[in-house]
Amino acid sequence: MSDLGTTPVVTKPAVTTPVGRMTSLARAELTLLGRSRGTLVAALFVPLVVPVSLRSALEDMDLGEAGLDVGTVLLPAAVGVSLLFAVYGVLVGAFVSRREELVLKRLRTGELRDGEILVGATLPAAAIGLVQSLLLVAGCTALLDLAAPKAPHLAVGGLLLGLVVCAALAAVTASFTRTVESAQVTSLPLVLVSMGASGIAVPMELLPDRVASVFELLPLSPVITLVRGGWTGDLSAYEALGAVVTALVWVAVGVFAVRRWFRWEPRR
Repeated sequence: MSDLGTTPVVTKPAVTTPVGRMTSLARAELTLLGRSRGTLVAALFVPLVVPVSLRSALEDMDLGEAGLDVGTVLLPAAVGVSLLFAVYGVLVGAFVSRREELVLKRLRTGELRDGEILVGATLPAAAIGLVQSLLLVAGCTALLDLAAPKAPHLAVGGLLLGLVVCAALAAVTASFTRTVESAQVTSLPLVLVSMGASGIAVPMELLPDRVASVFELLPLSPVITLVRGGWTGDLSAYEALGAVVTALVWVAVGVFAVRRWFRWEPRR
């Protein structure tokens, strides 16, 4: 016999938060990233190999006149390489792959907002880049007998700005990339320009002043400047502020470009 006086139980929908939604998406993205062996090799091993190959070239340069040594040049270079390959390169491929597989389109039909989708998808690569950069810093410090950073706040700020700049530019690059296969081609210009002109392969201090003043405006140049200045301690407040402003301008440009041109559905 049924109890007509029983009050029906109403189940309230689960309340989600932006942080919770982005964390769940980040876990899923990390799982997908772990299944891509080629991406993992590029993200984990290339940044470890490139600095080793740069060391022999740096030893042939006259770094003493610029007040530098191999350690203070190689350490920020290692961080820059990690940001380029572990963050920028990985995210370009990830954004394009998720778009072409209709993952981004399906995510937009749920509770996730556009910004949450992009941030959540970025978190695993950013975490890998951050951890790898810290390991490279520890390794360079131990192997090259570097002293403790004289201005650690500059180095930390430069690394965090680098993560944001690379993530924003990765989303911009993905906007104009048609396929996952072509992602390696579309990401190559920024990688090559940054490697050659942002102070990674050749320190800015060894370049002519006019050339250096132009190269300082490139996306990754402020990161290298701040990280190196964090160790040497010879970066003036004006120079540090200029580097921070340049990096923030690139972040603003990247955010504007993403909002204007980022594609959520497959390119036809």
